[in-house]
Amino acid sequence: MPAGIFNSTYYGKDYRAGAALLRARRPYLFKNAFTGLALVSFTISVYAYTIRAVGQDEFSDVKIPDEPAKKQ
Repeated sequence: MPAGIFNSTYYGKDYRAGAALLRARRPYLFKNAFTGLALVSFTISVYAYTIRAVGQDEFSDVKIPDEPAKKQ
């Protein structure tokens, strides 16, 4: 049998997680879910703040150049 995933006790021959892998991951499930939720929330809040801050800019202080003189 070739080396690789088939020698692992965590995965079966159908590449699915076995009972041992599920037991090993169980203590970290809540912490990882909470961390992921915190990262997604932070990302969405930064995005929303940025869009709101940029949307309020009126650009009234930006000078618009005059139309270029036409050559005759």
